Amino acid sequence: MVQSFDPANTFFYILLGILAGLISLYYARMFTGIEHAVSSIKNNHAKIILGGLLLALFLILFPPLFGEGYDSITSLAMLDPNALVQNSILQSWMTSDWAVLLFIVALMLIKVLATAITIGSGGSGGNFAPSLCVGAYLGYTFSHFINMIGWAKIPQSNFTLVAMAGILSGVFYAPLTAIFLIAEITRGYDLMIPLMMVAAISNAIVRYFEPLSMENKKLATRMNLSVESRDRYLLSKLNLENMIETNFQTVKPEDTLRVLVKAIAKSTRNLFPVLDDNQHLVGIVLLDSVKEMIFNHEVYDTMKVSDVMTDPQVVITPEEDLDSVLIKFEETNQWNLPVIQNQKYAGFLSKSSVLSEYREELRRSS
Repeated sequence: MVQSFDPANTFFYILLGILAGLISLYYARMFTGIEHAVSSIKNNHAKIILGGLLLALFLILFPPLFGEGYDSITSLAMLDPNALVQNSILQSWMTSDWAVLLFIVALMLIKVLATAITIGSGGSGGNFAPSLCVGAYLGYTFSHFINMIGWAKIPQSNFTLVAMAGILSGVFYAPLTAIFLIAEITRGYDLMIPLMMVAAISNAIVRYFEPLSMENKKLATRMNLSVESRDRYLLSKLNLENMIETNFQTVKPEDTLRVLVKAIAKSTRNLFPVLDDNQHLVGIVLLDSVKEMIFNHEVYDTMKVSDVMTDPQVVITPEEDLDSVLIKFEETNQWNLPVIQNQKYAGFLSKSSVLSEYREELRRSS
């Protein structure tokens, strides 16, 4: 039943992508709200009874809610929407295409509520199959509506399948998974272009309003992280060794001021590590502490680096966690701290680079 992609239908696929994004947003917010409301009922017996009664009512009205819903998807893909209204107490009112269309729209919206009630009241399940069902309902009603009003003649099977990828992408924030999964399941490789369009548009719309997916929100709630705990968690993901800076001009304790001035001229930094012959850090020379001496040429060959260097206030090692490193930065009021690895000088760690990497990790995690 799948037809090749027709570029003339591009506008309708774009419109479907927008609708898929909005329905995905409805899915995420409604599911989260209903599940939380039901699961927050403290009395387990009351919660189970309430969930059972509501689901029983939904099933009487909308029998396709029973089970995983794959039969509904098959019926719509085969353009047999009347199979969905069978055994419903509303079947006698389904006497026109418009009535059936409204039935499927209601089924699409209530599918989300039924899923949330099932899981919230203690039932088992997930959002994968329901999201596919909601996508199939959306794709069919959209394409059938366009055909019924005579706006255009678009392939309903194509739109039914493509919309599944749109909802899957919007609910799980996984556009590539949605694209290739639907293409593989349906063998609809001819629909790769509309699959990419609808999945990408849907995902972009949902991310604009909800930066975190439902699963990420649930994880954050379960972790119940405080700001301090969140900072510690993000800092633990950073690699200290990757942030060590080595573009410092080194000098020796016995070097004269003349040698130090040459190092200053070559350097773009304002501090100079002092190393012995075994690459052990024995001191640090700060540019501010030798500014006046630089202009006193009489002491260039008599004054040694050891005369102007200071002991490092603290040192850090690559094995330290960045949380304790930041404490050292605060305690010393320094912006650069020396790094010692295997008892030898390895470079400096900059407070600004740590904060920059932290901000980037915070952006990625959001």
